[in-house]
Amino acid sequence: MKIAYLLGLLTALMLLSCNDKPSLQRYFVDHSENKDFVSVDVSSNIINVDKTKLSIEELEALKSFDKMNIIAFKMDSAKTKTKEFEVESAKVKAILKGKEYHELMKVGSSSNSASISFVGDENHINEFVVYAKNKDAGFALVRILGDDMNPNNIMSILSILKNADIDMEQLKPLQGLMK
Repeated sequence: MKIAYLLGLLTALMLLSCNDKPSLQRYFVDHSENKDFVSVDVSSNIINVDKTKLSIEELEALKSFDKMNIIAFKMDSAKTKTKEFEVESAKVKAILKGKEYHELMKVGSSSNSASISFVGDENHINEFVVYAKNKDAGFALVRILGDDMNPNNIMSILSILKNADIDMEQLKPLQGLMK
């Protein structure tokens, strides 16, 4: 009897601890195998750069960067996926309006827009999120994951990328989006 009670209690606790609240991580997992999406995980070793030529700030920025997750929804030329585009875009917007996401910047109009959000506080950011959409092309969602990042780190990483030898093999799945 005690065993049945304990098993019931453990099962109830497990069910209560499961969070059905939508998250970007769940969105990526749920859509990564969908044929209408292209999904890529990019490790920090994509950036091949001579570290001896980097400033202290650039080295810190590079050290804080762990990986990027990219998922993109590509519209077809006949626009037969317009409804799905609107539904998926609304899902992403709803997730980004969650209390854990802080919007840093937003630009554009209703048909073409982009936003940058983050998770954490301003000096200890664990995730930057870039969301860009174009009603004719589709949308892309990029999660930049790291440890104790800050906005200056992202700017430094962008600067490093300009002069880095990028491992294009990791980005191969995105080539279809460029056509």
